[in-house]
Amino acid sequence: MKTFYIYALGFAMACVSFNSYAQETTKSSTQYSVGLLAGYNGGIGGQVNLTAHKPVESLPLDFRFGFGYTNMDPGNSADARRIFINNATNGVPEEKGKAFDYRLDALWPVTLIGNAKSFIAFGPRYSSFRGNFKYVGGNEDFDVTTKQFGVGLGVESHFKMNDKLDLVILAGIDYFLNSTLKGHDTQYSPDDDNVNPRDDNANDNIPFTYEDADEAINEPEFNPRIMIGINYHL
Repeated sequence: MKTFYIYALGFAMACVSFNSYAQETTKSSTQYSVGLLAGYNGGIGGQVNLTAHKPVESLPLDFRFGFGYTNMDPGNSADARRIFINNATNGVPEEKGKAFDYRLDALWPVTLIGNAKSFIAFGPRYSSFRGNFKYVGGNEDFDVTTKQFGVGLGVESHFKMNDKLDLVILAGIDYFLNSTLKGHDTQYSPDDDNVNPRDDNANDNIPFTYEDADEAINEPEFNPRIMIGINYHL
């Protein structure tokens, strides 16, 4: 998490520095916009963002920082209970999941649809996922969490509505790296250096592995994105 904020701070400082330099040499042409998007992002969710339009005069790129929230299917409740808690089967399962994501994008202009402004967007990602599993009548209520870095790629088009407002339509995909899954007093890591793994009573009591936990939990991995929203130019 600290690494991501360092990147974000560096990005912001770079935008300020380049903007200041441009003002010293010639009148700055850098503009900013704020955006709001909604749609599918591995689940139903939304995103707010801030875009700096061509902060570097020698580059044709826009740069955007975004923050999103998504409701997600957290995974298989029965398997999650066996892998992170115990082999009990009583209680009525209830489950819910959510993820916060943070993203930096460089927007490269391309020609896609008529007179619309279109871009290829690419950059680093960070996700904080939490899945909650509750068993009503079974006295179990626990979370499974993970934090992941990733990368993303997409295409988008901006359709001018008036001098200040654009309609934005985008599609893309984000890929997140495997990371430690934590639940109750148990942890499963990609290298299988696990903490307090549970035994699989259906497989000669062999301890569960990260692969088992990864199959049971729907933390972000390959996340397709189809979203629509607006950009307001400041």
